[in-house]
Amino acid sequence: MPAYSMPLEHGIRGNAPQFVQLLLQVLLVGLTIGMMRTVVPALAETEYGVPRDSFVLLSAFVLAFGLVKGVLNFVAGRLSERIGRKKVLLMGWVVAVPIPVIVWLAPSWDWIVFATVLLGVNQGLCWSMTQTAQLDITRPEERGLTLGLNEFSGYVGVAAAGIATAYLAAAMGPRIGLLVFGLTVVGAALLLAIFAVRETLPWAKAETAAHLRADPSRLLPRYPRNVPAQPTTWEVFALVSWRDRRLAAISQAGLVEKFVDALVWVFYPVFLYQKGVSLPNIGWIIGVYGFVWGGSQLFTGRLSDRVGRHMPNVWGMWLCGAGVAMMMLGEGVTWWLASAALTGFGMALLYPNLSAAVADISHPSWRGSAIGIYRFWRDLGYGIGALGLGLASHFSGRIETAFAFVAVSMALSGGLLFAFGEETHPRLNPATPDPLNPSNLIEN
Repeated sequence: MPAYSMPLEHGIRGNAPQFVQLLLQVLLVGLTIGMMRTVVPALAETEYGVPRDSFVLLSAFVLAFGLVKGVLNFVAGRLSERIGRKKVLLMGWVVAVPIPVIVWLAPSWDWIVFATVLLGVNQGLCWSMTQTAQLDITRPEERGLTLGLNEFSGYVGVAAAGIATAYLAAAMGPRIGLLVFGLTVVGAALLLAIFAVRETLPWAKAETAAHLRADPSRLLPRYPRNVPAQPTTWEVFALVSWRDRRLAAISQAGLVEKFVDALVWVFYPVFLYQKGVSLPNIGWIIGVYGFVWGGSQLFTGRLSDRVGRHMPNVWGMWLCGAGVAMMMLGEGVTWWLASAALTGFGMALLYPNLSAAVADISHPSWRGSAIGIYRFWRDLGYGIGALGLGLASHFSGRIETAFAFVAVSMALSGGLLFAFGEETHPRLNPATPDPLNPSNLIEN
């Protein structure tokens, strides 16, 4: 039977086998990035020769990751609308194959930076495609749940890998432990992507066709007005980045919230290691951040389908910043676990729902590009954040300055999102037809 001879049904239940495959893919994506988040920065000095308190050099690998991943998110979204989601996903996993080998052989920190560049390519292509593909096959009212499940799977993978590699490093040595873990994960992901993942672009095309036939009296999203049916790359980039006030507010929030993850990735392990915390306990503290972030998204994504995206996003920014500040206000593993949990819960409120808000008001004909551009700005935050916190600590001479930089940035960005964003859920804030031309929807 031809692959797409049957009618294409949208919805999680109707596409459950493929939906689960995509969740497994994003779990493996999370495991891939997670293997670089605990052992590598904690042992940067002893294993890879990074001088103590060399904050800018230490931040270099996350800076490289953020810049590369941001660009590849942009490329992946546009490319997937031309060649399909599955081919882009496969490209991402092929790029990941050398990463654990490079980390194993690395004689210096420069090699780690190069491995992280490849990791940025892998993450930009693969994670973007899992989200885009899942949005292709689900219904609009399931977007919060869909992205919540996606981010849950990914960040549970990140947390689990951080803990697992910490124990493997203690048992086998850091290089062998990361090599075994990395080759197993990437090999499994590549095989599943080849044999189990289906192309979902036909579902997006079916949704576009259904939208053109839609009854204009029904509740519809508040898509930006005056956008061509097939906008150019530049037109979509301008729309998401500054032309549409709502999308711009979401994009800046996405960029700044990555300051938190850059801080957790680069400076949490170093800060805790300097405080005398053992490598497994560092793995658990950072793991709690990831587990709470991932696990809570099972609730927060679904919550936004009921109460809307806007205020969960705003409160997520503020709570996340408060959790970062809290790290500096106490001592001991229990305190740091609580601080990490609060930060993780704030991330869970905002992370899937910023993406869901973009999806709400992006037309299916250019949604892949819009999500890719939002993810470009969001993951560029890794690079800008890593540079900012590295410079802040360098000029002050204290690692704690990086925490203050991130906490203040989150508070201010949350305020901008509150002021310039709006509710995007089509049920809670639908577009209204122009009485003179019912097919033309009024945005504001």
